[in-house]
Amino acid sequence: MELVNTTVLRKDNRLLAITHLSQLLHYITGFGGFLVPLIIWLTSRKSVEGMDAHGRSIINLQLSLLLYIILSIPAILLLGLGLLTLLGVGILGFVLPIANAVKAANGEPPSYFLTIKFL
Repeated sequence: MELVNTTVLRKDNRLLAITHLSQLLHYITGFGGFLVPLIIWLTSRKSVEGMDAHGRSIINLQLSLLLYIILSIPAILLLGLGLLTLLGVGILGFVLPIANAVKAANGEPPSYFLTIKFL
């Protein structure tokens, strides 16, 4: 008798939405907005349907925002353009996770614009 390992993916839109919303921990505690979604993604990407795509897009967004922040710091010296960039990064980092949490709760794929595909 041969036992075949069949992995059944469960559909959990609530967990996908919570993963997107966990990015907002940066605004509440000052840290955790990168680590918490990373931990959720790594622990459940093989058991939840769609978690791999959502997790990759979340990590790509967080890395892209970090890169934009690093690049905008020297741009502050250029007529204050870095301040506008920092403001834009702050707004995007707050609005995009909320919009994609709603999309994830409805079963739609994530769409983060202005992100660099690292993963």
